[in-house]
Amino acid sequence: MGALVKWNEPVVPTVARFFDDFFGGEFPLQTRSKFGLPSVNIKEDDDAFGIEVAAPGLKKDQFNVNIDENVLTISYEDTHNEEEKEDNYTRREFAKTSFMRRFTLPDSVDTGKVDAKYKDGILNITLPKKEEAKPKPAIDVKIK
Repeated sequence: MGALVKWNEPVVPTVARFFDDFFGGEFPLQTRSKFGLPSVNIKEDDDAFGIEVAAPGLKKDQFNVNIDENVLTISYEDTHNEEEKEDNYTRREFAKTSFMRRFTLPDSVDTGKVDAKYKDGILNITLPKKEEAKPKPAIDVKIK
């Protein structure tokens, strides 16, 4: 059996991270979500690994779940542009929410059967194990 290994690539330049820390994460030029990297729970049972990503309020169609060479990548990107025109002024606001999480999968995962669902602010990813990786029941051997 193997274990899921998580690792993250920074998605925010160092200067923006400084302003995030200084202004409590509300700096308007930030390039990651206001809540930072989402929390992730990883669980395992006899049949599968499960990953739960806490991502309330995000749009299901903006997620990307990808497996390449036994690395699971979960990413999200949403760019929002808002413009308001009144009398002699125009107000424009641009916001970008993005994150990326990566996990190295064990060889026991059947990557062809991975399933992902987003419901109630939680992205659930099920990573089924290959049949040969599942625990086998104990066998009683008859003595002759």
